[in-house]
Amino acid sequence: MRDKTQTNSAGPGDRLIRAGALVFFAGAVATLVTVIPLLLGTTPFPTYMYLLSMLMAVGFLIATAGVLRSVAAGRRQARAGR
Repeated sequence: MRDKTQTNSAGPGDRLIRAGALVFFAGAVATLVTVIPLLLGTTPFPTYMYLLSMLMAVGFLIATAGVLRSVAAGRRQARAGR
């Protein structure tokens, strides 16, 4: 089986997973930046910063879609191999 799989080949959902991870981490940074003024007692950021924090959820959904796409492709490949 190993001889049939290329080591650098990208699967059907790999790009979605990578994009989802990037968006998730951008949302995590935005969340940290937004929460720090609240902990320090300074003036909180405007509302759009709180909306940027929602990128964590969006990134999670994108990555989940990539995983589901990868699973579906694996199932199709397994059925074709029977």
